[in-house]
Amino acid sequence: MRKKLLLAPMAVFLCFVFLMTALFIVTPKTNYSSLEKRYLEDFPEAKLKAIADGTFEKGFEDYLADHFPLRNMWVGINAYSNLLVGNNGNDGVYKCSDNYLINQPVGDDNRVETNTSALISFKENIDVPMTVMTAPSTGYIMADKLPSVHREYKDDEIFNTMKTQLSKSGIDFVDLRARFKTAAAATDGNSLYYMTDHHWTTYGAYTAYVQLMKSLAMSPAKKSDFNITSYKDFYGTTYSTSGFWFNKPDTIELWESKKSDKVSVEITEGDESKTYDSMYFKKHLEEDDKYPVFLDGNHALETITNDRVKKGSVLVIKDSFSHCLAPFLAENFHTVTLVDLRYYKNSVSELVKTGKYDRVLAVYGIDNFATDTDLVWLS
Repeated sequence: MRKKLLLAPMAVFLCFVFLMTALFIVTPKTNYSSLEKRYLEDFPEAKLKAIADGTFEKGFEDYLADHFPLRNMWVGINAYSNLLVGNNGNDGVYKCSDNYLINQPVGDDNRVETNTSALISFKENIDVPMTVMTAPSTGYIMADKLPSVHREYKDDEIFNTMKTQLSKSGIDFVDLRARFKTAAAATDGNSLYYMTDHHWTTYGAYTAYVQLMKSLAMSPAKKSDFNITSYKDFYGTTYSTSGFWFNKPDTIELWESKKSDKVSVEITEGDESKTYDSMYFKKHLEEDDKYPVFLDGNHALETITNDRVKKGSVLVIKDSFSHCLAPFLAENFHTVTLVDLRYYKNSVSELVKTGKYDRVLAVYGIDNFATDTDLVWLS
């Protein structure tokens, strides 16, 4: 009897291995995870060279990890187990109060000075005014939501570094820290950041837009100028990386102008361009990740033209924080062109010259700016 008890753990383990192997073989494979919002690894090609240099083995391990039976369940169990053993989050995400999932702060080995220098070098090649606006991190602004033990958010250090370097080069810097902290403290039911996503909300983008217009000595559109519609069940990118599958979803808002606009959006990828008659791609509202409703998500080059606004053109060097900001910019500029350096590989300074823009604007979330590896190629 004692021998049988000693063998029991081994028997359970072997049964588990055989069961998981059988499930792995018979379970249908998908190429996309809607929970994690990413494409899963394909089975690697079994070529002699790949087998010899180890890339096949690495590819197979990644494939096995992505297609492991009941993978989403195990990811969730791991996330909540981390909470039970005293961790404050999982996979770089803090589990916070009021259903907030907040990315941990960037590390000390960031690229803030390198990327700021890249913007300064770019400014030397163009002959138009330039403004930089950076969104503070969610953890810095929503500090009251964080767990009691957390790493320090270094927004003040990063902002001050950028502000000092940019001002010496004649580049305007829009500092959103004070305005966002004031807005976050207001009990008006509006939130600057999503609970399940790293982006600012549409209200957060509007708050930044108002501050930007003040810095440019321009009049921002009023909140009353928009029809605001809310859509439920939005699960963002922070949710998809956290594994906290039981977290409540967000709502996402569209602020559509009440004025009779004739707006077109030209989206360019490589040598192909296509024009649309709206800045909002509402088909994405049927998906879990609804954020691509703004400008259809990430593209190399996009140009918004608002015929109601008769003059003004701005070129925006951006990450995805600009997607919900751009419709507000279209209230003040006839054309708004957005360039994403992850996909646009031509000379941006040449684009500025040929497009005859009145101003260049760089807009990034602070985490993205601190880790971006494409800004160094800005020219």
